[in-house]
Amino acid sequence: MTRDRRPGGEAPAGTSRRRLLTAAALAPVLAGAGAATGTAAAAVPGTASVPAARTPIEPVPTTDADWLGVAAALGRPGRLMSGLVYRVAFPRRDLTVVSQGVTIHPGLALSSYAAFTPYADGMTVVRGDLVVVEAELQRATDALHANGFGQTAIHKHLLAHEPDVWWTHFHAMGHDAVEAARGLRAVLAATGTPPAAPPAAVPPLDLDTAAMDAALGAAGTNDGGIYKYTFGRRETVTDEHRIVPAATGMATVLAFQPLGGGRAAVNGDFVMTAEEVHHVLPALRRGGLSVIELHNHGLMDEPRLFYTHFWGVDDAAALARGLRHAVDATNTAPPARR
Repeated sequence: MTRDRRPGGEAPAGTSRRRLLTAAALAPVLAGAGAATGTAAAAVPGTASVPAARTPIEPVPTTDADWLGVAAALGRPGRLMSGLVYRVAFPRRDLTVVSQGVTIHPGLALSSYAAFTPYADGMTVVRGDLVVVEAELQRATDALHANGFGQTAIHKHLLAHEPDVWWTHFHAMGHDAVEAARGLRAVLAATGTPPAAPPAAVPPLDLDTAAMDAALGAAGTNDGGIYKYTFGRRETVTDEHRIVPAATGMATVLAFQPLGGGRAAVNGDFVMTAEEVHHVLPALRRGGLSVIELHNHGLMDEPRLFYTHFWGVDDAAALARGLRHAVDATNTAPPARR
């Protein structure tokens, strides 16, 4: 992956700071058609600059066929979400992590991901979250930098756990998505992330999902044996003047891992504006949830967004009721039912 160390040459003050996040290495995506050709393109100085116009640039729709080159470069397929985001998961099935006496399922909190979003100006943005054990963190950090990715956050998602695991968010923007995917695969090779596995049968859930859905006012989904809820922000979120779909990670996620007898461990994160933080954290505590972290995932998002990770172990419906007041304290909504 080619990296433009000073994108755009002599950018105005303030613009250069924003552009430290960019890397010229993503696939051409045609506005409207959304065709990702997979042909490598050389870095073009200035293409990653912040547009002069203040109107946010919108993502453009694509099809699964547009991402075949990216899937091949990563060695695994992804999932096209809402037609706008191609999201690829990299579960750490190689790890056995125990927190608070619970062996963590990869789908609960141990899955790296990358989200590719093409835009109307021909640029594509890659955002994601990398799960690494502590011994891998510096090596993975160097690999991200060497392959043109900036880091936007490094933090924890769990309370005390063994072995120590860290989560680092990454970001790149440019013209060649296939080359970016190759770079990301090189980053993953610096970790113990296993290759893709054949799809497994979805296990049944030992949870009262009807009671949980009623408590949260939303319908969850069985994601490989983890029952998940997603709540996207109602307002338009932008990053570097680009509209950011919720599927890239700009969403509240509640994930329940069944423990037997209707009990569950719940983990995830709330996405909040600054004004909401002081309502959500007390609501979590009143609901019996432990608060783990409060931080940002991005650097240039508008409105400025904060995230808090949480934890709880109890009857799953009781946990859902405890989470409802925190959900209601945010300007979010579940996805429309199909």
